[in-house]
Amino acid sequence: MGTVPPLDLSADVLGLTRALVDAPSVSGTEEALADAVEAALRGVGGLEVDRVGNAVLARTNLDRPTRVVLAGHLDTVPIAGNVPARLADGALYGCGTSDMKSGDAVMLRLAARFGVHGAEPVHDLTFVFYDNEEVDFALNGLGRVARERRGWLYGDLAILLEPTDGEIEAGCQGTMRAVLELHGRRAHSARSWLGENAIHAAGDVLTALAAYRPREVEIDGCHYREGLNAVRIEGGVAGNVVPDQCSVTVNFRYAPDRDEDAAEAHVREVFAAALAQGATLTVADNVGGALPGLAEPAAAAFVAAVGRPPRAKLGWTDVSRFAAFGIPAVNFGPGDPQLAHTREEHVRLDRLQPAEDALVTYLSGGNP
Repeated sequence: MGTVPPLDLSADVLGLTRALVDAPSVSGTEEALADAVEAALRGVGGLEVDRVGNAVLARTNLDRPTRVVLAGHLDTVPIAGNVPARLADGALYGCGTSDMKSGDAVMLRLAARFGVHGAEPVHDLTFVFYDNEEVDFALNGLGRVARERRGWLYGDLAILLEPTDGEIEAGCQGTMRAVLELHGRRAHSARSWLGENAIHAAGDVLTALAAYRPREVEIDGCHYREGLNAVRIEGGVAGNVVPDQCSVTVNFRYAPDRDEDAAEAHVREVFAAALAQGATLTVADNVGGALPGLAEPAAAAFVAAVGRPPRAKLGWTDVSRFAAFGIPAVNFGPGDPQLAHTREEHVRLDRLQPAEDALVTYLSGGNP
């Protein structure tokens, strides 16, 4: 594993974003970048810095009455021939530009600004740069921080700099993945009447999905739309065998006014006909969402500082972890979520400084 050149926190947000993108950090390989981030934060002065694996933590201790937590992941999905970064057509292209190294760059700029005396924030601040967000939930570095340094995650508001195209996306959906197993009896296809075709038995599942109409709900002025979809189907033995097994994997994205149990109960209700015919349903994973929490004073003040109405986060993010602690949390970052994980991933240059400026205004109490 190579080393990452020292990060210059006096560089503008574009320069920092480019430096971060040019330091490859695919999930599981974040150590070198975490080392560079840690060294840069320790060089600021005025920050307490800690390290948990490849998660880097920093915070001010100014005895403010409120604390804001800013968090961002350092890892990216696998590189698709798009590193190093390149400038073109008013945008910076490269793996992680949108999701979410531009957000990390904004965080580093804020840490440099508010981590020294003379530019003191109205809130105490905590910065969390963590690893392994793009892979299995159990590996997520923020989860490790929650287990080993939970006190570092407490605050009056958490802001995740996930890509939102400069808008506030409040809360997040829950996500559940379940596998429906259809059972039959194997037979020679020339004598199919002697068997029971498990693939044909999936008809009740597919019919239910075709007829499904997703629920829409408004919470704190944010419009959430649920979705239930088949994402994988498996079955078949050979070209001359009636199959005795078939499975359909479904993904349910649900509004944050449902908890995990309610989400599972709803999915079982949707597939009641198939289950009554002998299908079985196994929940592979189920992670609850997060309510917007926009009525909380710290969140309302942030919305006012940005000056635009928030919208629902359609997807799951780590705001859910903060919500589990009773901490209101929002997503706000310069990247475009529709470009995340694409070969053409980029961040528009005109989104970078406004995102930093909005946070400076909020954290300064309205004084940019």
